Amino acid sequence: MARILFIGTRHEARSQMAEAFVNARSDGDITAVSAGLEAGGPHPLAVRVMGELGLAISDRPARTIADCVSERYDLVVTVSSRAAAACPLLPGNPLRVDWNLSDPAAVTGNEELALETFRHCRDEIQRLVGDMMDRGYLAAMLQARRTEGLVLDNIEEAIVAHDLQRRIIHFNRAAQRITGYTWDEVVYKDCHEVFPGNLCGGRCQFQDGQIEIEEVTGEQLDITAKDGSVVHVKRSLRRLLDAAGRTVGAMLALQDITSERLLARRVRETQSFSGIIGKDEKMQEVFDLIRDLANSDVPVLIQGESGTGKELVAAAIHNEGARGGHLFVPVNCGALPESLLESELFGHVRGAFTGAIRDKKGRFELADGGTIFLDEIGDISPAMQVKLLRVLQEGAFERVGSEETQRTDARVISATNKDLSAEIAGGRFREDLYYRLSVVPVWLPPLRERRNDIPLLANHVLRQTLTGARRDPVSIAPETMDIMLSYEWPGNVRELQNWIQFALVKCKGPMIMPEHLPPFRPGAHPRMRSGRRRKLDVDSVRSALRQAGGNKVRAAELLGVSRATLYRFLNEIVDAG
Repeated sequence: MARILFIGTRHEARSQMAEAFVNARSDGDITAVSAGLEAGGPHPLAVRVMGELGLAISDRPARTIADCVSERYDLVVTVSSRAAAACPLLPGNPLRVDWNLSDPAAVTGNEELALETFRHCRDEIQRLVGDMMDRGYLAAMLQARRTEGLVLDNIEEAIVAHDLQRRIIHFNRAAQRITGYTWDEVVYKDCHEVFPGNLCGGRCQFQDGQIEIEEVTGEQLDITAKDGSVVHVKRSLRRLLDAAGRTVGAMLALQDITSERLLARRVRETQSFSGIIGKDEKMQEVFDLIRDLANSDVPVLIQGESGTGKELVAAAIHNEGARGGHLFVPVNCGALPESLLESELFGHVRGAFTGAIRDKKGRFELADGGTIFLDEIGDISPAMQVKLLRVLQEGAFERVGSEETQRTDARVISATNKDLSAEIAGGRFREDLYYRLSVVPVWLPPLRERRNDIPLLANHVLRQTLTGARRDPVSIAPETMDIMLSYEWPGNVRELQNWIQFALVKCKGPMIMPEHLPPFRPGAHPRMRSGRRRKLDVDSVRSALRQAGGNKVRAAELLGVSRATLYRFLNEIVDAG
C-alpha cells in the first residue's frame, strides 16, 4: 500500500482537503494523511466547502510533522511555499512534490468572499489530485520510489543517511544486516544514541552546530554491532543536498570488509597499516594489537629500540579510534630538562618563573579528549614520575605556579627504548608508575628481526624520496639489497631511511649500487663495505630449500639473501655441474 503525506503550514485547510480527495478516490491501495507545521483544527469554512461535495474533514486528527516522523511515506506533498521551506527530511527519504497554494484563511471580512476563496482553493486541490491520479503522475512517482527502494535495499553497501540534527532518515537492508539494528530501532533517532561514536570513528562533523562536511572516501574503521561484535568497514561520507544545492544532511556508505581483512591477515597481504610498513608476522601481530587498542582508553606502553617507529604506532592507535577527531599531542620527555618538562606537560601561570609572561596551557590540557604521547618516558626524573602518577590515577594536576586543580580526559600512550624492568631494579623508575603506564605493553621488533620487510621498506622509502625529486626512476641493485639484508641495522627503520637518502645523493644513474651506500659505521659488518655479497654454499642452500619445501622465495628469506642472489647461485651450480 502506498502512503502519501500532505503537509500544510497549519492544520487548517489545504492539506486536509487534499487528504480527503485522495482517500475518496482510493480503492484501498493508497492512503493519504495530512499534517501541519503547527497544530490546529480544520477551518470552519474548509469544513463547509468540502461538505458541499459530500466530503467530511471535521473528524481529521490535528497532526503535526512531529507526529509523522515514526511512519514511512512514499510521497510527500507540501501545499504552500512556507511548508516547502520548512519541511524536514523525513524517514525513508520519500519523493516530494511542492504545491504553492495560497492560504484561503488569509482572506477575512466578507464571508461570501471568504467562501469563494475557499471554494477556489478546494477546486484547485481537486484538479491537482485528479491530474496526479488520472494522468499517471502518481503511478510513475510511486514506481520510481519502489525502484529506488529496491535498488538501495539490494546493494551490498550499507547506506545510512541523517539530517542536520543527526536524525537517521535512511537505513537500508545492508545497514540492518551489518549493524544488527532494525529500521524501527533507529528511525529518526540521533545516530549518536544508536551508534555512540562508531559510524564516524569518533570524528563526527555534526557537533556544536558545525555542519561543514568534509567528504571522506574509503576510510577504514571498526564499528560495534548491536550484539557487541566488531565489524571492519570501509566508509565513505557524502553531503546530502537539496534542489538548491544546500547541505541538508549526510549520507554514509559502509562496506563490510571483515572477511577481506581476515583473509589478508592469513595470507600476509597486509603490507601497511595506518602509515606503518610491514608484512612480517611480527608486524602483523602489532597491526592486530593496534586495532584492538584503538577503541579502548587504557594506557599503552610501547617498547622498542630507537628508530623502530614507536611514535607511528602511537599515532595509529590514536587515529584508528574514537579519539582520532581530537588532538594527538607528542612530548619528547628526554629532550627537556625537568623544569621545562613540568611546564610543558602541565602548563604554567603568568609570573610562575622568569620568562613566564602569560598563562600557558600544558600538553595534558591540549590533549583533553585526545591522546598525549610521552616519548622516552624512561628518562623522566623521580619527582616528575610522582606528578605523572597522580595524573594517571586522578586525571588531575596543577599548572606551575597555580593552586587551582585542572582536570583532563587525555589518553596516555608512552614509549621507551630502555629496559624499564632494569630501571625499576636500579631504583630509577617507580614500579607503580610502570604498571599504570603499561596496562597494555606493545613490543616493536627491531629491523634485524624482521628482515623480510627490508626490501619492502627500502623500496617504499625510495619511492617516497623520489616523489617530487624530478629525476628518472631509480631502483636498488640486487647486490645492494643483499648488503641491506645482511646488515644488523642498529638504527632500525630510521637508519634505513638515512641510507636511501644518502644513496640517492651519491647515485647519478638508474640503479643504487653498493658504492652508493654510506661509509662504515659502528654496528655494520665490516665485509659489507667492500660491496661483496653474502656468500652461499651448497649445504646451506640445500638445507634452506628443504625447510621451505622447495619454495625458492621462502628459502631466500631463510638464507637472508635476495631471490636474485639465490637464483644466480643455483644457475652457477647448474652451469658448473
